Amino acid sequence: MISEGAAFTFAVVFGIITVLLVRSRDVRVWEAICVGLFGLYLGQTPVVYTVHGLVTWVISGFSHT
Repeated sequence: MISEGAAFTFAVVFGIITVLLVRSRDVRVWEAICVGLFGLYLGQTPVVYTVHGLVTWVISGFSHT
């Protein structure tokens, strides 16, 4: 289960990424995924738990030592 603090953190991070992407006027596929993730975290839809698990899995894969 995702905590309110974690959801807020992800929403802020994805929001900043979205603003920077819109300003650059160059949106690629992975950037569109970031925008979609921002929308999911902002909307707190039931799908957010699955997406959060995927994002956590990917991030833990990159930070695994």
